[in-house]
Amino acid sequence: MRSFRRVIERGSFSRAAEELGLSSAGLGKQIRWLEERLGTVLIQRTTRRMGLTETGRAYYEECCRILDEIDAVEHSIAADAGHVTGRLRVNAPLSFGLTVLSPILPAFMATYPDLTIDLTLSDHLLDVVGSGFDVSIRVRSELADSSLIARRLADVDQIICAAPAYLERRGAPLDLDDLHRHDCLAYTLADNPGVWHLKGPKGDMSIAVPVRLSANNSIMLRDMLLAGMGIGALPSFIAKPQIDSGALVPVLKDHVFPQRHVYAVYPTSRHLQRKVRVFLDFLADTLEARL
Repeated sequence: MRSFRRVIERGSFSRAAEELGLSSAGLGKQIRWLEERLGTVLIQRTTRRMGLTETGRAYYEECCRILDEIDAVEHSIAADAGHVTGRLRVNAPLSFGLTVLSPILPAFMATYPDLTIDLTLSDHLLDVVGSGFDVSIRVRSELADSSLIARRLADVDQIICAAPAYLERRGAPLDLDDLHRHDCLAYTLADNPGVWHLKGPKGDMSIAVPVRLSANNSIMLRDMLLAGMGIGALPSFIAKPQIDSGALVPVLKDHVFPQRHVYAVYPTSRHLQRKVRVFLDFLADTLEARL
């Protein structure tokens, strides 16, 4: 396969043979053996020129892909004995990045001092391949089908809560119908911000809530809840510290949103770069306990 590729890229048996340290006759024998093994003609040869057949062009493209992956594997294995270096480009949701990644990234960076991290925080779904990211962290109930590879790292609950001052002023809702008499805060980037899909003692239910304020960031919603502006749902990694301190109080505990999951998605590759692999392993070891 390497000989065949070299012939095509050099456009000449003699030049390819010289680079490979073979005779032209020896190289020609290799190509004929390859064609006999495949049962097809790959290269049309005349006394004046040579060219790929349609099958030969398809085989050449696959050869390049396979040989490049073999080279990448060998280079990575050789690098495994040394340091992890290079630039790791990561994308993550803003709230997740500020509340979860910020506290744990220093430990990762201390472990791999020669690795540079370029972190982009955005609550919108960005194009992983088009934007050149090595890894994108996504917190979703499910992922849309795509050509990307996904690794599930941890689970996240959505907790309905409010500030004690708000509940003293307006009363705590005892069932879903009570929400119609409350101010609700909604996450703009949800599939339908004004409709809450919940699972309770009577099964799955959907309720349209009166939205007093909506925002596309969970930290903003947290601050509005802390200010007593209404009732809303926060991801557990944002809600739990406030609940533990008493600043927020869970309500409607018998009704829960579908659980979300933390995924790491990255471009398709048969061989994962070591810088990506060590980052994913670090997240897998760290996030479950933290969340």
